[in-house]
Amino acid sequence: MSLKNFKGKRVLLYFYPKDGTPGCTSEAIEFRDAIKEFEKEDVVILGVSKDSIKSHLKFKQKHELPFTLLSDPEGKVLDLYGVWKKKSLYGRTFLGTERTTFLIDQKGIVEKVYRKVKGHAQACLLDLSHKYTHEAAPE
Repeated sequence: MSLKNFKGKRVLLYFYPKDGTPGCTSEAIEFRDAIKEFEKEDVVILGVSKDSIKSHLKFKQKHELPFTLLSDPEGKVLDLYGVWKKKSLYGRTFLGTERTTFLIDQKGIVEKVYRKVKGHAQACLLDLSHKYTHEAAPE
């Protein structure tokens, strides 16, 4: 699957660390609960993590997620979007996915980037309602 499949539509592409973890679950549920509002704005939601397709299917089913979750086990897309980063937790340093969301316009241009996000579905909807253009989108 490629963003080319969604030409003419806006895409909310969100990267997350792992299916089933508390933060990733609450983020997915937040998008699920706001899906009708995103659909009104003609926005497709896509989630991406390194988890397997099997893991994604279980996660989608358990939480009734109405959007596509993409598997990037080799991290190629994560690297492309610059979300595979050095992280630290409890004094331990490791590489991992930085929770990041990209709002992409109908031509495939990134309109806005949301980094280290938590509880941001409503912020995305607010930005959509203001119809950011590529030139006006704040970082």
